[in-house]
Amino acid sequence: MDEALTVLVVDDSRVVRKLARRMLEKHGAVVTEAADGQEALDACRLGLPKLVLLDWNMPVMDGLEFLKAARAEFGPDEPLVMLCTTENDFERILMALGAGAQEYIMKPFDDEILTGKLAQLGLVPEPAGS
Repeated sequence: MDEALTVLVVDDSRVVRKLARRMLEKHGAVVTEAADGQEALDACRLGLPKLVLLDWNMPVMDGLEFLKAARAEFGPDEPLVMLCTTENDFERILMALGAGAQEYIMKPFDDEILTGKLAQLGLVPEPAGS
């Protein structure tokens, strides 16, 4: 991986953003943060990250609204989007994937879960012993 992994963490919880940042920075990621979908869309317009780690339920613009707006503006493949939420209804997961998310993880998540998903997306090497 010759270029830095850039990640935008989008969550209305400062605590969740900070925890995700710590996990991602262990992998050498350059992390920026946004507190809602509108802030995230504005951040993407300034510089498109490789990955957006995206909460679903937020004020101003929720994760699904952001996802639809980002896909309309930037296309189907960039940035990669991993929805990260407490929403576990199968229909909602399908809705998110259908709207253009590449991955989906449930809160609470840990470093092992996040690393596994990053590896599936080809953003970090597979964890040893996988």
